[in-house]
Amino acid sequence: MSGHHDEGHTVAGWTGCAVATVGTAVIGLGVCGWRPGIWLGLALTAAAVVVTWVLHLAGWGKPPGVRPADQHPLGVRDRSARQGHAGCVACRLAGRRAARAPAKAVPEPAPETAGIETAGAGADLPA
Repeated sequence: MSGHHDEGHTVAGWTGCAVATVGTAVIGLGVCGWRPGIWLGLALTAAAVVVTWVLHLAGWGKPPGVRPADQHPLGVRDRSARQGHAGCVACRLAGRRAARAPAKAVPEPAPETAGIETAGAGADLPA
């Protein structure tokens, strides 16, 4: 297996998951008969999204993609969150635009030599 094992376990992820789990359990109670539970559970589930987003913006989430190995532990804070992450929807929604890396220079292809004949190349072609 590859050495790039990053499951994205972060404070933001675990907290959002816990709030969403409680929210869905309360929805279940509402379905079983406690009617306020449906609305309260839906509110908790929506709050899970907001809590996760706020924690991500505070640096307790992770940028898209694989992090370096020293940033894998749960309690490591992401210091680049204030500038925003390139390609991150949560950062874009907050108005944080990460500076994109400059595009790599693509070498121009060699000029075509289609019309140029070299010595002996056209000798066996019919006239």
